[in-house]
Amino acid sequence: MGNGKRFSVDAFWALDQGLGGQRRPTRVQKWAARRPLRVGLCAAVPMTLLCLTLSREGEPADLLFAAAAGLSMHVVFGLTAVAERLRQRRLKRLGLWDGS
Repeated sequence: MGNGKRFSVDAFWALDQGLGGQRRPTRVQKWAARRPLRVGLCAAVPMTLLCLTLSREGEPADLLFAAAAGLSMHVVFGLTAVAERLRQRRLKRLGLWDGS
């Protein structure tokens, strides 16, 4: 691994540790890490419904905006859950958490 990439990885984990990333995950964090698609859907469905509720009648652009907003929420929250899964995997590997 190159020096620049290694520095970036080390800086990320130092920031994570400073923000409390070495603590045991809560029950909600464990649930989210096991089900990233459901987490994304739990965020996307209400956002899409809200955008559809606020859309004007007969405007196809509003429907596309609602779909794009829901998809973006799904991607952001799903990737956050995947990142939590990776954090928990790292905690197990370092021996800071037994996975229970």
